[in-house]
Amino acid sequence: MKIAIGIEYHGAYFQGWQSQPNAAGVQDALERAIEQVGGESVRLHAAGRTDTGVHALMQVAHFETSVVRPLSAWVRGTNAHLPVWVRVLWAVEVADEFHARFSAQARSYQYVLYNHAVAPASQHGRVGWYHRPLEIAVMQRAVGILLGEHDFSAFRASECQASSPLRTMHRADIAQHGRYLVFSFQANAFLQHQIRNMVGALVYVGQGKLSVESFAELLAQKDRRLSPPTFMPDGLYFTGVKYDAAWQLPLCEASWD
Repeated sequence: MKIAIGIEYHGAYFQGWQSQPNAAGVQDALERAIEQVGGESVRLHAAGRTDTGVHALMQVAHFETSVVRPLSAWVRGTNAHLPVWVRVLWAVEVADEFHARFSAQARSYQYVLYNHAVAPASQHGRVGWYHRPLEIAVMQRAVGILLGEHDFSAFRASECQASSPLRTMHRADIAQHGRYLVFSFQANAFLQHQIRNMVGALVYVGQGKLSVESFAELLAQKDRRLSPPTFMPDGLYFTGVKYDAAWQLPLCEASWD
């Protein structure tokens, strides 16, 4: 049978989602815990991979097993064998045709930026930080340029292995909550470091180092070498996955705010 699970984790304690030689990936921790419940090894397949330091409020993954367990066991039993910074939120049996990655129609991320002269001690590792005042209204104008289908090579990591830089952005906006800025993005898929690179460029816009027009030119030039530096991973959250309703999955989206 095939089981899909929803997952939340604190990325600062892992070397990204993917299994690592030193077993320090989120995938490693979950596979070990699931094996304790089912008594057999499993392989997890996730909707999207996250890098070191990146968090998830709602990651979705699936595994196959020959063992019959109550769905509650895949949640509570697995959590009993996990460190406190990763949790299974729900588990459902899905059709054999379902695939957490290939059945996904869109993926959502949020980046949380603390904009204040002093870095927040209580939120260390959980939010990004920029110390100078930012022009939020100008940044909000610029972020809308990202909507639609574009070649996002300007915001693509040099080591990115995606076959195409074309992505379709369904949502791109910035909301202010006191000293916090929440960048929200949804697209059919994302390139490696794409969001952190876009946030870095938008912070340049907020500083006045890039105009809205220059930001648009940056996207059009498709050259990563011309873009500002990659922003820190601390404030990036994988917040959900969109699937066809026919799969009858629980709610697959969450939100930082």
